[in-house]
Amino acid sequence: MKAILALFRRELALAYGRGGGPLLACGFYAGVAVLLPLAEGPDPKRLAAVAPGAAFAALALASLLSLERLFERDFEDGALDLLTLGSPGLAAAAAVKCLAQWLATGAPLAATAPAVAIALGGAPDLSPLVFLTSLLAGLGFNFIGGIGAALALGARRGGVLVAVIVLPLFTPLVVFGAGAVDALSTGLDWKPALALLAAYSLCATALAPFAMSAACRNAMS
Repeated sequence: MKAILALFRRELALAYGRGGGPLLACGFYAGVAVLLPLAEGPDPKRLAAVAPGAAFAALALASLLSLERLFERDFEDGALDLLTLGSPGLAAAAAVKCLAQWLATGAPLAATAPAVAIALGGAPDLSPLVFLTSLLAGLGFNFIGGIGAALALGARRGGVLVAVIVLPLFTPLVVFGAGAVDALSTGLDWKPALALLAAYSLCATALAPFAMSAACRNAMS
């Protein structure tokens, strides 16, 4: 347990110390909120129609920014070998790294999401659901993205490879998250979409660490 807590604190320190924490991802997310109205036009009705989908698509892209270096630093300095030999196991270490990444970037992005949705024309009363769905989706983005980061270890242009691998797997999270918000805005039942979003994210949280462990071992062999 002490080793897991120490690793968690280390990952948080690295995320805020070297990666700048959530500033880059939140800045990108806010930039999309500024650019989309310029492309779609200032009509509030048109913006409100695309606000849920656009907000979640931007959230998925913003989540990608911090994934490339999730395992790369440890792979380069040999720390990944120590994590492999450590008592928690590589799968547990991968889960801790993803949880720390979610806390460092996913939670701040979820806190930013209601403001982005409102800026894109969404109704303010949707903000609690936007925050909840963004928090759940961010959990799935980080764990699924961790698989792509592990598979891209040692590859050139790893960031592009991560995006190619994980973006198709992000699609259900975007569809379910935007679907729940859109259903609430139109007076339909939003709970089934939220349940599917939670199920997908929790399944990713349970299964992705084993895939990350296998991919990291393959990169080190």
